[in-house]
Amino acid sequence: MYAIVEIAGQQFKVEKDQKVFVHRLATEEGKTVSFDNVLLIGDGDKFTLGAPAIDGAQVGAKVLSHLKGDKVIVFKKKRRKGYRVKNGHRQALTEIVIESIVASGAVKATKAESEGAVKATKAESEGAVKATKETAKADKAKPAKAEKPAKAEKAAPVKEAKKAEPKNAVKKEVEVSENLVTRAEHRAEDANVEINIDKVLHSIGTALKADADDLKLINGIGPVYEEKLNELGIYTFEQISKLKAADRDELSAIDGITREKIESDEWVKQAKALLKDKK
Repeated sequence: MYAIVEIAGQQFKVEKDQKVFVHRLATEEGKTVSFDNVLLIGDGDKFTLGAPAIDGAQVGAKVLSHLKGDKVIVFKKKRRKGYRVKNGHRQALTEIVIESIVASGAVKATKAESEGAVKATKAESEGAVKATKETAKADKAKPAKAEKPAKAEKAAPVKEAKKAEPKNAVKKEVEVSENLVTRAEHRAEDANVEINIDKVLHSIGTALKADADDLKLINGIGPVYEEKLNELGIYTFEQISKLKAADRDELSAIDGITREKIESDEWVKQAKALLKDKK
């Protein structure tokens, strides 16, 4: 005789004296547990189907041990974005042995027993998440209190710098030419470069080819990179000096250029210095 039973959200085909690994149950080691959600029972050529479960059917088991499964590696990567995340996971499991299969006449277990596995699994995961959040908050809260006196002294100059920025920001928006943006978008499509050049040029501004600077003066930009940047409408030191983090991510769509390269070679810093020398 065998049965198909649902245990902790999974369906298993079980027989008497069979050992099964299931999701972590709340029952302690050495104690018995029963499962009422029996979907099918087979005995030779006879089959009993439930709708969805069989009334009075029950599978009894004994908890042998609680353990963790094999480690599973979860690796995520986004090409040309410099994004790589590697995590490991070990599922919490319970080893049980099937002691009995009852086709009818069994007394149903309480809801607490039948749903114990699901609650235990959720409680463990939620507890782990809360613990990590609390520790992270505690770590962030401690240094924040110590740094308050030092930041208070520098509050005034920071505000002055921020007040001056909106005036320049208005000028940057005026310098954006939609015609030049459209041309750059067409050149990007022809070169099969998947980039939101409209977003980049609205951030750093547009420039005419006649006003182009020698971008090769920036360490890390050679003739090939200069040509690719020019195709996207980036011609001047001023445009390079205004590259933000989001713009650097977009430029990672160009073969050979990554956000890490732009930051490690200090394109923005070099462009600002060359811009001052030019003036």
